[in-house]
Amino acid sequence: MSNNNAISTVAAKQRTGKFNKNHARRVRREGLIPAVVYGAGEPSVAVAVDPKIITRILHSDSGHNSIFDLAIEGAGTGKAMIVDWQNEPIKGHLLHIDLKRIAMDKKMQVSVPVQLIGIAAGVKNSGGILLHALHEVEIECLPGDIPSHIDVDVSNLEMNQSLHVSDLPHSDKIEYLVDEDAVVASVTYVKAEAEPEAVAAATETPAEPEVAKKGKQETAEGEAKPEAKK
Repeated sequence: MSNNNAISTVAAKQRTGKFNKNHARRVRREGLIPAVVYGAGEPSVAVAVDPKIITRILHSDSGHNSIFDLAIEGAGTGKAMIVDWQNEPIKGHLLHIDLKRIAMDKKMQVSVPVQLIGIAAGVKNSGGILLHALHEVEIECLPGDIPSHIDVDVSNLEMNQSLHVSDLPHSDKIEYLVDEDAVVASVTYVKAEAEPEAVAAATETPAEPEVAKKGKQETAEGEAKPEAKK
């Protein structure tokens, strides 16, 4: 487990005036994006930041859990992290972000990715498939102890075996906020798709044998729900 922040300081300019769409467009024409800073018992502050810097943070190892120095022009510097962001739906450009002030001596709750390491024995030796059931896990810890991700070795996972939250690396620095029995990963057999059932055709006379006709059957398959972020 590690926390590797790509950016140490983010510069921000305070915004004033009416915060409407025209104001946001003016900020973006300057090559910046609107942002709001809040938390730590202090009033919210409207600022503008460089979207390129924010994008680098979101794409770093720690992602939105990265903690950095937010230097607000004329208002000093303090620790902060990204808690929400909005992207333009077509091209994906950043439009707006929310920043939260962080007290380094107070624990906080965050979700971090769970990464599976190695090739499961049940996959290598028995032809099973590895199911990754828990992609993120919620933890509580001090800001400086937030890991960029949590690694778990699945190499010894045999067929029909599972790894649980209790099998993840534990330390006195972080506390898992999910059930210790929750399944993180498991190995199972590949299930073959069922053959379409034969459809019986009605005949005009009961005396004649029924004829089974095979054909394509249209079924409506629901779309899988996307996994949740933060």
